[in-house]
Amino acid sequence: MSNSADSPGTGSTPEPARRFRPVRILTAAVFALAGLIFFTSFDTAKGTNIRTDTSLLKLSDLIHERSRENGELDETNGTLRQDIEALAERDDGSTKAEDDKLAALEKRAGTQKLKGDSISVTLNDAPPDATAKLPGYPEPQPDYLVIHQQDLQAVVNALWQGGAKGIKVMDQRLISTSAVRCVGNTLILQGRVYSPPYKITAVGDPGRLQKALAASPAIQNYMVYVNVYGLGWKVEENGPVTLPGYSGTVDLHYAKPVEQ
Repeated sequence: MSNSADSPGTGSTPEPARRFRPVRILTAAVFALAGLIFFTSFDTAKGTNIRTDTSLLKLSDLIHERSRENGELDETNGTLRQDIEALAERDDGSTKAEDDKLAALEKRAGTQKLKGDSISVTLNDAPPDATAKLPGYPEPQPDYLVIHQQDLQAVVNALWQGGAKGIKVMDQRLISTSAVRCVGNTLILQGRVYSPPYKITAVGDPGRLQKALAASPAIQNYMVYVNVYGLGWKVEENGPVTLPGYSGTVDLHYAKPVEQ
């Protein structure tokens, strides 16, 4: 008589169910994550090489292009303003006294050309391989070798304190709402971008202007970096020059008349 365990009948022992091992779950998760990363990289790149600085270069080019366009628009705006002023003078019916008062206000506002004796101050970055020239000073950090916003502001403020009648930074006239700002090692002034060297020209008494520069504590501190690390500094008397009138727009939210 045969053993019931050997027969293929209903009494045979069933095979145990297969267990789904955790390692298989982990492997599937890794492949799924890799696929997600590849898809995200492809979607971000859009066919470009995301490991290069091409996008940054394009942004830099765009900034300089916008700066050039702003300069052209300023020139066009200045020409149109002159045409409008010529028409207004012809047809406004104002008296000579009123015209003289308006001309004086325009001169103070910086919208008219200004001629007179002048000095210029030029600031420049130090050489990238500069070292400390005097004993007792540390070797320079990269931050020590570039012109900063406060350096330009120190020169402009000192020139105003020295009685400057008008100031031009690079090729633009400053007015009461002008802001000298630096981003990195570039100057952004009234919508336009400039790189060093930076030249500041002021019309006024050259002697007073130079004394004001020498007396400025902020400039005295800057001169330490000039002497130790080689930052650029040059002051020149230029004789009579003509500063351009400001030709840009003026965005004011609040204003009050000048007290006479």
